[in-house]
Amino acid sequence: MVDLGAVRKENAEQRAQIAALLVQLAESQASNAALIEQLARLNERVAELLAIGQRRLRKPAIERRAAPPPDVPAETKNAFENRPKPPAKSELPQPDVARPPPTGRKPVPAHLQAEEHVLRPDACAHCGGVGLDVADEIVEEKLHVVKEHQRRRVVRRTTCRCRACGGRTTPRSLPAPYERSKVTCEWLAWLVYQKFALLNPLDRIRRDLAERGVPIAMSTLVSLIERAADLLAPIDGLHWRKLLAGSWMATDGTGLKVLVPKLPAAHNGYIELYRNSELAVFQYEADKSSEAVVSKLRPFRGTLTADAEHRFNAVYATGDVLEAGCNAHGRRKFRDAEETQPILAVEGGGFLGAIYGEEAKASELGLTGDALRAHRQRRIRPLADEMERWLDAVKPTLLPSEPLMTAIRYYKNHRDALFRFIDDPDVPIDNSPTEREFQNVAKLRLNMLFAGSTEGAHRACALLGIVATCRANRAPVQAYLGWAFERLGTHRDVFGLEIDDITPAAFKRTLA
Repeated sequence: MVDLGAVRKENAEQRAQIAALLVQLAESQASNAALIEQLARLNERVAELLAIGQRRLRKPAIERRAAPPPDVPAETKNAFENRPKPPAKSELPQPDVARPPPTGRKPVPAHLQAEEHVLRPDACAHCGGVGLDVADEIVEEKLHVVKEHQRRRVVRRTTCRCRACGGRTTPRSLPAPYERSKVTCEWLAWLVYQKFALLNPLDRIRRDLAERGVPIAMSTLVSLIERAADLLAPIDGLHWRKLLAGSWMATDGTGLKVLVPKLPAAHNGYIELYRNSELAVFQYEADKSSEAVVSKLRPFRGTLTADAEHRFNAVYATGDVLEAGCNAHGRRKFRDAEETQPILAVEGGGFLGAIYGEEAKASELGLTGDALRAHRQRRIRPLADEMERWLDAVKPTLLPSEPLMTAIRYYKNHRDALFRFIDDPDVPIDNSPTEREFQNVAKLRLNMLFAGSTEGAHRACALLGIVATCRANRAPVQAYLGWAFERLGTHRDVFGLEIDDITPAAFKRTLA
């Protein structure tokens, strides 16, 4: 006979052991997450220190003393040497006792139109009883925005006491981006939209709010942007993993000045964009090195459309990534050569013009997949072969220094990459869509001049990527941001959604 008591006792002990192991596993996972975050910060600091070291190793600029030309008269030279010196910069008087900065939260301006919500529990949260008496009231005020009009949201939550058990019940407040937030999800979405979609600098947004009677400190706006980037960072990370798992992506980059401690001037960092037809991810690097590209693209197995830069050679050398080129660069090279070789350069550009014309016809017909591949092989492949013969015939007649020779060498050295799109319908004819995304980055860079820190550059990249992904999916940016903040904020447990269900593509499906 089986001793059921002993079996139950043994099962209870095993369950206790499993529970203890689960607790240890959770602690280990939390410790690993903390170590990973600390390692990421250390890597960023190492990159900053390397930038500092490289700047210090540079030779100092030669100091040149102002002097007149040697052939001036003696009187003029003496007058120059004895010229008046500018006065020294006057120091502002410092007060004897520094006034401490004001602390505490400022109330929401009372003149804003109020949108009031009254929440009251229907039943006791403890016993389910419906007999409730008002015991207390909690009033919350947050900045709110409705169609660009600043408002304040007032939420009155009534705490009731149960007549049966005496328990106190307070209804849950409306969704907010994070605990103790002074703004609503819609207002935070409006701020991110103004900054990273409309490309308005924060000081301009601050002045606009001040003119509406809503004074907000610059540090508060910066902290709100940081909160928004931290909330959306998991979605940006999911987009990056999907890009690495795909079969094709395109990339391009541009400079971004970043303030780094211990540097006398802004550091010239580098911001990169990786995208396909549905996703866009911006990433910041301290320098434009090949090692960083090789490391981040190591899991990728597919075709990469990029400019002909040496730093990608190590990526293609592995054999896991196929190179695809940009024909827009080739067209520009032929156009530049028209000044010295107008007839030949126009001829070479004519081949590319015909190729682009056939690609435009395929776009008008809406061809994709095998149909697009068949169209390119039937209509564009003969043009590419004719252009190859033209290149071979013209190249021996040119001097190595001529601009047209530069265009010809570009196509002779990168022929397979430039015409990769003929056999792969996922690959575009050029990298122009990626370059167009950097028009927004250029405008933002012109407005903000530099990122305040390395962390700020990373956060800006995350928000730029989310906005660009919304545009790629044709999803309204501000509406998506408010929708996402509600599901990522204080009511995340209520919605119970995975990160894959809070992406711009998921939001677009809800609109359908």
